Amino acid sequence: MFDIDLWREIFQSINMNRTRSLLSGFTVAFAILLFTILFGIANGLQNTFAEAFVDDANNSISIRSGRTTKAHKGLQAGRRIQFKNEDFNYIKEDFDDKVEFITARIYKNFQASFKGEQNRYNIRAVHPDHQFLEKTKIKEGRYINQNDLNNKTKSVVIGRLVEEDLFLKTRALGKYLNLGGIQFKVIGVFTDDGGDNEERQIYMPVTTAQYLYGNNDYIDQINLTYNPEMDYDQALAFSTLLTKKLKNRFSVARSDQRAVRVRNMAEGTKAISQMTVGLTFIILVIGFGTLIAGIVGVSNIMIFIVKERTKEIGIRKALGASPRSIVSIILIESILITAIAGYFGLLLGVGVLEWVGPNLKEYFIKDPGVSNGLVIGATLTLIIAGAIAGYLPAKKASRIKPIVALRND
Repeated sequence: MFDIDLWREIFQSINMNRTRSLLSGFTVAFAILLFTILFGIANGLQNTFAEAFVDDANNSISIRSGRTTKAHKGLQAGRRIQFKNEDFNYIKEDFDDKVEFITARIYKNFQASFKGEQNRYNIRAVHPDHQFLEKTKIKEGRYINQNDLNNKTKSVVIGRLVEEDLFLKTRALGKYLNLGGIQFKVIGVFTDDGGDNEERQIYMPVTTAQYLYGNNDYIDQINLTYNPEMDYDQALAFSTLLTKKLKNRFSVARSDQRAVRVRNMAEGTKAISQMTVGLTFIILVIGFGTLIAGIVGVSNIMIFIVKERTKEIGIRKALGASPRSIVSIILIESILITAIAGYFGLLLGVGVLEWVGPNLKEYFIKDPGVSNGLVIGATLTLIIAGAIAGYLPAKKASRIKPIVALRND
């Protein structure tokens, strides 16, 4: 294998038969190139779907209220449905075995300021469980807790970018932030994989917002996660039951779709999962079809190469070359060409993905790329195929008697 004369012969053979070598190499490189691009695009689509839900729990349910569109039980259409604390407590207590985490939300928007720096931010008044629904990561300090709710504390947890915007020369933790003329103590700073919009949010206790901004027990929205042990059908059944119960509670017609809206993430997750699986299967078929075409191409070329070199094999045998050395030369040459061409195809495919990647975002393809292991595996498959394709006819040719090989036309 490491005989210098053997390798010199192999490179001389490749150099003397450049067209043949380029043809077999092109087949391999093109197959790996297409394989890399196809799987890179598939991964880009999966990245897009994953990013859309990166900061939300996959088993979440959101409950929103609106206005009735149909008269029901003597009540007119156009009635405003308003959730209250008692509705939150009803869901939490009556569906205790089905609910993992639950929080209410109240939405506000205030001008925030600290020592001359100011900006406008969205405020969310929430319960402690909200941290797990949004997958909020505490960078410093802590999140809102039950004690904050009980005492209606003027405490806030701010996003990383809020701290960067307002607290230019100091850390925000422990400082007081002015929100609409009221001082709130910063008890925590968080990060969020959802991006800039999520990291420019400010959270406060829901009871504090109710007390300071209206002195009522109104809430805008209820969010929860269902028991993760539920399967897809059980999750859908739970959200259907929840919708029915809430509509009965507020005397809303069953066919009224706007008064009480329950959105189950399981529906979107399953649809996206099915789409991703379908897309991956199609690309797998196309990708492996391309790979098989490359294998067939390499095999045909190697069979032709061996047949073309029958006289050469006869001369080598007449000069005393052993069948093993003849097979080794052809086999190593086949593997070398396939490996180099495969690596070139990989580099070219990765280069194409890097080049066009930024322009594919508008087509919902984010960071297209492919794992090195997958492409190396595909390249190894072609190398093995090339080796087998070269070995079988070479083995057969090495058994031919020199006189017969020399007469071959």
